[in-house]
Amino acid sequence: MRPRHSIPLLVLSFMLVATTPSVSREPKEDVADAAKLWAEVFALNDPDRILSLYSEDGVLWGTLSPTIRSDRAALRAYFVSAFAALPNAKVSFGEQLVRVYGNAAVNSGYYTFSFTKDGETKSIPARYSFTYIKDGETWKIVDHHSSTLPQPPR
Repeated sequence: MRPRHSIPLLVLSFMLVATTPSVSREPKEDVADAAKLWAEVFALNDPDRILSLYSEDGVLWGTLSPTIRSDRAALRAYFVSAFAALPNAKVSFGEQLVRVYGNAAVNSGYYTFSFTKDGETKSIPARYSFTYIKDGETWKIVDHHSSTLPQPPR
């Protein structure tokens, strides 16, 4: 036999659980994590893996490119040549400005590419903008612009 006071406690516990807001991540954190994932995958130097982070109609204006890439084959070709030009390249993000608009988001900021070529470590500081669209639970890149940082005025 149950004590009478256990039923009200059970009801109270259920009400607290039902009315307590669930802990959820902010969309800005998810977008920042998408950029972090991009950096991790970029470090793998695998064109197919990096391409999986872009939407089917994704567009890339790459740091090392004089032309815009607007189809899957062109995006893949860009990464094949970028990984060849920057052996074992890695990227580290600096300041990021993330804005979320429903199922779309923009992340702008700067990052630095580092690589070793001919035994010498080199780096390329660049600025970027990623535009994302939410595809289910995943943020996919629909537009990516990257350019080297200009020299400061003299």
